[in-house]
Amino acid sequence: MHDKNSSQEWHESSEMRDIAAKYVPGSDAEKALVRKIDKRIVPTVWVLYTLSYLDRANIGNAKVGGMEKALGLTSEQYSVVLLVFFISYVLFEIPSNMILSRVRPSLYLSGLCFIWGCIAASMGAVKNWQELAGVRFALGVAEAGFAPGIAFYLSSWYKRTELAQRYSIYYTATAISGAFSGLLAGVITEHLKLARGIEGWRWLLIIEGVASSFAALFTWMILPDWPATTKWLTPEERALAAYRLKADGIAVAGDKQKPSHSEALKMAFGDWRTWMLVVMYMLATGAQTIQYFIPTLVSQLGYSGYHAQFMTIPVYATAFVCILTFCFASDWKKDRPTFITIAALLSCVCFIIIVSITSSNVAKFVFLCFAVGGIYAACPLTLLWVSWIIDHPAEKRAVAIALVNGLGNSASIYGSFLWPSKTGPRYIQGFAVTTVFVFLVAFLAQVNRYLLAKYPARGLNDDESVMRQSTSTPNEKDRSVSPSVDNKV
Repeated sequence: MHDKNSSQEWHESSEMRDIAAKYVPGSDAEKALVRKIDKRIVPTVWVLYTLSYLDRANIGNAKVGGMEKALGLTSEQYSVVLLVFFISYVLFEIPSNMILSRVRPSLYLSGLCFIWGCIAASMGAVKNWQELAGVRFALGVAEAGFAPGIAFYLSSWYKRTELAQRYSIYYTATAISGAFSGLLAGVITEHLKLARGIEGWRWLLIIEGVASSFAALFTWMILPDWPATTKWLTPEERALAAYRLKADGIAVAGDKQKPSHSEALKMAFGDWRTWMLVVMYMLATGAQTIQYFIPTLVSQLGYSGYHAQFMTIPVYATAFVCILTFCFASDWKKDRPTFITIAALLSCVCFIIIVSITSSNVAKFVFLCFAVGGIYAACPLTLLWVSWIIDHPAEKRAVAIALVNGLGNSASIYGSFLWPSKTGPRYIQGFAVTTVFVFLVAFLAQVNRYLLAKYPARGLNDDESVMRQSTSTPNEKDRSVSPSVDNKV
């Protein structure tokens, strides 16, 4: 069935042809396969992302927990520390996803987790803000490949109408880790303060970093690789896993006839749909930089110390509910843009109300919860729209996801400067800019819907010219390529 390179490449086989002949969407065999891969993929990537988010975002808790005073951090220095992480994060996303499309994801993703855990733990040893900035830059390099890698990885296992549900569960890690980070930070900074002569905020960074590296020692044994190369699936299951994606119009990762790295780059960079989603995601993630200032915003509402840490939990609990509600509804209705718009407008209205209220801190806190929840729902839906729209080939999809995620997160570079301490306690500058961001996300989602309907995708034909330049013979240039299954609006 397989040649000597079968562990790396998928090709048509007798099993594949048999599956194609009798494939029925939603069959008992397909449901059993999905349940089987769900049990391994969903909880494992959730744990990895929880650890990733803890190690990335715990700097906000550490700042409130004593780091700001210990290192003598000014507002501008703290913004620079946040900025350098995103510089390296943005620069290394596309190269990382290009590597991922050629290697075993179980080893690659777990390896990234082990490395970033070691780097994150080392933040507990910094002596000044310059050292902290350097370690954060290295952390950005290590974490750069994970978020876009998971988005590509999940899109290589699940059909369009299955993806948002799984991704939403995975993405709730941002909310759970945010809430857990507040709880954990409150406990550690309060009860491990000066334990063995080490400050509480340093213990926080060390413990959470070591936890990531420890988990990575086991996750590689649980995660599957690609549908065609996962050894613990039977040949029939591997064929079904690959064909059900092909039937949904999605290119399978590991396909034998794959474009080169340069071809995939040309395809992704030359597609107008990629750039529309880049702009939308830049706006969404620019708004989401509020996450690094949630402890600060909460403390401005009358809470202090570890009470401020604990009061971040309701904010992330609301975000958790919003992520699941909007993403599951998007899959059930087979509609991304409508739910992106609703989520973004929810945040827009709540931010306007927060700025308008001057007397009730309780009301401000409630609307802050829903505003953050709307942002947290809009971000994954926007990123998932990439794999819904750009499905062929898998290597192009990998680059497009990394490009959207990478440039989208570049918004965090300037977003980290939206909330300077001198604008407190109302932070009108940050709230005003964030309100504009989420409004534009809502508006552009509908613009993109209109453009996709007016200029529908042609599947593989969209990239036919790029592929032909390097792979086709003159006799092959008139050969038609099968279109995708729908217009992917």
